[in-house]
Amino acid sequence: MRRLLIDGKLVDAEAGFATLNPATGEELGQAPDATVAQAEAAIAAARRAFDTTGWATDTALRIRCLEQLDKALTEHREELRELTIAEVGAPRMLTHGPQLDEPAKLPGYYADLLKSFPMTEELGEKEIRGQRHRRWVEKEAAGVVAAIIAYNYPNQLALAKLAPALAAGCTVVLKGAPDTPLTTLALGELIAAHTDIPPGVINVLTSSTAEIGELLTTHPDVDMISFTGSTAVGRQIMKVAGDTVKRVFLELGGKSAMIVLDDADFGAASMFAAFTICSHSGQGCALTSRLLVPRAHHDEIVEKVAAGMSRVTYGDPTDMKTFMGPLISEKQRDKVDGMVQRAVAAGATLVTGGKRVDPGFFYTPTLLTNVDPDAEIAQHEVFGPVLAVIPFEDDDDAVRIANNSIFGLSGAVHSRDEARALGVARRIRTGTLSINGGNYFSQDVPFGGYKQSGIGRESGVAGLEEFLQLKSFGAVVAA
Repeated sequence: MRRLLIDGKLVDAEAGFATLNPATGEELGQAPDATVAQAEAAIAAARRAFDTTGWATDTALRIRCLEQLDKALTEHREELRELTIAEVGAPRMLTHGPQLDEPAKLPGYYADLLKSFPMTEELGEKEIRGQRHRRWVEKEAAGVVAAIIAYNYPNQLALAKLAPALAAGCTVVLKGAPDTPLTTLALGELIAAHTDIPPGVINVLTSSTAEIGELLTTHPDVDMISFTGSTAVGRQIMKVAGDTVKRVFLELGGKSAMIVLDDADFGAASMFAAFTICSHSGQGCALTSRLLVPRAHHDEIVEKVAAGMSRVTYGDPTDMKTFMGPLISEKQRDKVDGMVQRAVAAGATLVTGGKRVDPGFFYTPTLLTNVDPDAEIAQHEVFGPVLAVIPFEDDDDAVRIANNSIFGLSGAVHSRDEARALGVARRIRTGTLSINGGNYFSQDVPFGGYKQSGIGRESGVAGLEEFLQLKSFGAVVAA
């Protein structure tokens, strides 16, 4: 059994819980089930490390530790790859991108950024009431951070929180997702074995219940919460965090729309739509799960999308040729299938897919048409390989339908006229947009949403600034 990381030591728990290989449904291993006492010890260690050590002010140490973590991730990449494939169900090809290789660059990115990032900003002198005053702003760490992540991209989510938090000088209690605990624990073990990060600066917990997460979000010694997960849980975190006025970063759900304008390359757009929704079996908050098409070209595009879905290879995630792996659990597959069945009962047409595939937790690429823009399947996050097609009349109607959502995380626009595509994209209330298949996702690009898709941004300079406080100074200038 892997171990928790608390106050610089790898420790066991009194009990464990099973994690499954979603491609087979078989038990992969046991993860330590942290107790409340262990969570409290982790918080206390993070508090002590922040308040009584030089971590928050020693920039050179933080750079060195981030570079050590970058090296450790490089040297142990293949071990992490195999674990990610087995526990997350991520196809091998996806681990060469956003499931592992890309997030592994985050510590190095923030180490380099920290070397030049201005922690002090001079605002110049100003005469106030007959005296000259120098004014400046210093940026300092926000404090103790509770970082709580989802199961779908555990390496990306953990490192997108840890790397900028460490760069800023914060201390962290990281809680892994109960469906993918081993991947997060492996990261803690690398930190303990291969970095000079002082005891207490990073603590890694896993738990099978919500009790530990509730403690982290309410504890008075936690200054900030960085959470990635469902909008429902995000709402609850905002409520309980208010009691101690914690800073809150939330990266939540999405119901993103891909708009295919009437002058688009329908073949390219259809293929993009089909494969995007099947990436990691649709288990991505920013994936475009609504396809908005011109009513006059509806049938033509649907036919092309269905043909594209037929080309999606799914099955054994260890095979480099597999594009789509399983859903994370039987519970998630039940949820996805239930939403599809209710959509059909409400009047949607099942064009293709909608089937369970055993063994494991596979679900076939699914295409639905005749979807009401206000229907459950068009308004709620599915987190499965399910694409809902909705027709529109003109550009204004497409924008209206795209914005008809409580979410605002991402979106896409396809048109042969880039200026037209940009004009439509700029009217959509989302934090990220893809134009004609363009990829914005990278270490240096801020990622986050509008509306109930979240608060704040991860990655890039904005991701570092999430973990910084501003302190303003004024001093009288001697005559």
